[in-house]
Formats: sequence, structure tokens, C-alpha cells
Amino acid sequence: MKKSKQTLFRCSACGHEEPKWLGRCPECGEWNTLIETSTNSHIQAGTSSPNLNLASIPLSAVDPQEGSRISSGNSELDRVLGGGMMKRSAILVGGEPGIGKSTLLLQTAASAETKGRILYISGEESAGQIRMRADRLGIAGDRIEIYCSGLLQDIERILEAVKPIIVIVDSVQTLYSPDLGMVPGTVNQMKYCSYELIHWVKEHDAVLFLVAHVTKDGQISGPKTLEHMVDAVLYFEQNEGDTRFLRSSKNRFGSIDEIGLFSMQERGLVPVEDPSSLFLVRREGEIPPGIATAAVVEGSRTLLVEIQALVIPAKGAMSRIFSDTIDTSRISRIAATLEKHTKLRLSDHDMYVNVAGGIRITEVGLDLALAGALHSARTGLALPPRTFLAGELSLAGEVRPIRRLASRIKAGRALSFTRFIGPAQEQRPRLDELGPGDSDMYIRVADIKAAIQELMH
Repeated sequence: MKKSKQTLFRCSACGHEEPKWLGRCPECGEWNTLIETSTNSHIQAGTSSPNLNLASIPLSAVDPQEGSRISSGNSELDRVLGGGMMKRSAILVGGEPGIGKSTLLLQTAASAETKGRILYISGEESAGQIRMRADRLGIAGDRIEIYCSGLLQDIERILEAVKPIIVIVDSVQTLYSPDLGMVPGTVNQMKYCSYELIHWVKEHDAVLFLVAHVTKDGQISGPKTLEHMVDAVLYFEQNEGDTRFLRSSKNRFGSIDEIGLFSMQERGLVPVEDPSSLFLVRREGEIPPGIATAAVVEGSRTLLVEIQALVIPAKGAMSRIFSDTIDTSRISRIAATLEKHTKLRLSDHDMYVNVAGGIRITEVGLDLALAGALHSARTGLALPPRTFLAGELSLAGEVRPIRRLASRIKAGRALSFTRFIGPAQEQRPRLDELGPGDSDMYIRVADIKAAIQELMH
């Protein structure tokens, strides 16, 4: 007797499966999302074709050219990606609406150093709207192919016809396949459609860019598994002005410490080649209390940034810390260390901390300058002019060594700073790494007490 066809009901929102139809999915709580599907369509796990000849190859036999890169024509994007776009890779770009994600990728499509074709897939804009943006940016776009749809099956047919070397999908939330329902943007739709596109570019030696929206918390909308599927995850951020920051939270082919700097202008995003004075405030007259200059390292860059602190008596029973650019738990730790070892009471004060230019700083070398800014704001005594700091601060009050000390000193000297306060390392920086007078401007301190004494001297 022939076995009857078996069916189950799969949720189009989360992928949950049930043996019978329900009005509401018990997993995600969505209504009327259970769709009848056949169990025969499922791929049986652990099975393979008996006629398929499976074989492995030695690592030494792999062609190293398979790992070659393509330059995007944008120095800042190449910096964040680790030297360019890696072939057979998928890159997820996230950011707030209107921050410039589409502009960046359209400019990249026009400037990429490749002779292959480039396919720009848009599910949010029409071809006319994309052309208007290209004209505004001064992009000719002779080799850019445009296709406006979110239907996965149509996109796959276009990919086979065009055979592009770079594929840009704007955005991943607009992709959908009728096999999983007609509603785009669901978790299941994004996972399935992204997997199919990633599989295509890895087979055809191409590069895939997936644009994604972010939630209110600043995270990419959708499941975390979407980030696990791609090779690189880039976040686009902005300050209150025209500066844009491109960071990497994941990169299989490069460092995640690099940061790309752009300026949004009438002609689109322009790379900031020399950010030396971008995060410093030029003032006439004396420096006010609560201001300190830190030398920090972001990837291969050395930046001088201004730390601004304001310390006032607490308005309530508990003190509070406010900061968008430095982690508040870090400020609390530095304040506690400062209070313990210098006897400066901060626990009953509210603290406001900011970094000029709106850049977020996570590097450990910021600790010493942050302590100096908090001490200056609390005492009302301004720090000496043309002085900058760098050093990691331990809970014991020690100023610990930091990496790339010589490059920090060189960066400060190039901007006419005359005093550098840093860790008392066991070995001096190599003389051939320092310019004339660099060693003379370096004041070594072993702990936070010595650093405050030098600052107040």
C-alpha cells in the first residue's frame, strides 16, 4: 500500500513547525502564519548521493589566487575591510536610516577597481530614484546594472544572466521567497534568502554586499545568525555633524580594530585622509577645567582626541554618569580608582563625559586622560596647555604600558604638543622610532598619584 503524503505546518515568521494547523504560532506569537508544507520537500539529514565521488584536496594544492582582493576604490572602506573586498565573501552593512549606506555602496560600485560587471539590486527604490542619486553624486554608472525587485527567484535568474563580480542588495529586509510566504522581512525569509545569495557568490567568485537596517538599540535588525552567515559585519555611525564612522564588528579577513572616517558632502561621502585635528577643539585663550587630550590608537591610525568632563553635585540620592562616547562602566571604574588613590571624592557627584567630534573610544590608552579630565573638572583646575596623555589605569592605581607608544608621541609632536605623560615602561622606546626631541617631551609616571602631580605642577 502506498504511503500517504505527510504534511506539517511551518511558521513563515520564525520557522517553527507544528503537526497541525494553529491560528497562532506558539513560538513567536504571530497570528495566521502557519503554512502547510510537505515533509517530502525537506532535505533528509545525513544522506548523500551514492554516485557522487567525494574527495578532499591537500592545502598545498589550493590556488592562493582564490584569496585575492578587489580594491573598492575607497581608501577608508578598504582600510576597514583589511585591504579590499575579498572574493567569495559576503559583507553585511548596517546603519540608521539616512546615514548614507546606499550612497556609500553606490559610490563603491562606481569606483571598484574591477573589469567585471556590477549588479545593484534594490527592493526599496525604483531605478529612476537610483539614477537621480547617481546624477547627484556625479556617477556615470556605465558598468552598473540595476534590478529593482525583492523576489529571490527573479534575482537568481538575473544573477545567472549578468554574472556580476560585485552584487549589492539594498536591503536584505526586502528579500522574500514564495516558498516561505509572501511577507518580506521575517526572520526565516532573511536567513533563507541570504543563504541562497551567499551560496551563489561563493560559487561564482564574486563579492556580496547586504544592506541591513538597525533596531532602536543600534543592532542589525534580524537574527544574530545572519551575522554568523556573512564574512564581515560593518556598522555605519554618525556624530551630530557631517562625520561618518565605519566600524567592523566581525571580519574574517582582517582586523576589527580599524575605523573608516568619512565626511558627508554635497557630492556624497568623501574619505577623511588626515583626521589629525578632527577631534580637537581650537580655542583662543586658556583651556577650561575638565579638558584633557588623549592619544589613542584605532587600528593602524593614531588619533589625538579631546576628552571633556563635567562633574557636579548629585541631584538625587545616587550619583549618575552620562556618556554616549565612552562606556559608562569604564567611567565609573576610573572615577573609583581616582577617588581611592587621590582621596578626591567623586561618589556623590554626577559625571558627564564627552569626546569631541562624537567618536566612540574603547582603547585602553584613554584611561589616563579620562582620569585627568575628571580630576580637573572636580577641582576646577585646568590642565597645563600643550599636554597630552596616554596610559592604561589599573585598579591599583598603576599606569600600565600600552602599545605603539612611539607613534602616539609622534602624532602629538606633529600637532605642536610639547609634553606627553605616559607609563613608566621598563624600556624606553627605540631611539630610531622617535624624532628629535621626542624623548625630552616624554614624562614617565608609575601611578595615578604621580600623573596628577605632573598635571598640577
